[in-house]
Amino acid sequence: MEKRKNPSISCSVAQCSHNLCTENFCTLDQVRIDTHESDPSVKECVDCASFVKRQSCC
Repeated sequence: MEKRKNPSISCSVAQCSHNLCTENFCTLDQVRIDTHESDPSVKECVDCASFVKRQSCC
């Protein structure tokens, strides 16, 4: 199945298997954003919970 970019989700994390390597976009229809803090106050407190480590190079 060919992956297609979602023009609504920009992503520059090439290590994620959902990243379209030829462009900086995600291939998912939606992403789940989560936090590892009880009271997040800066962007470093939030994470892309949809991240899946890429097994091979782009």
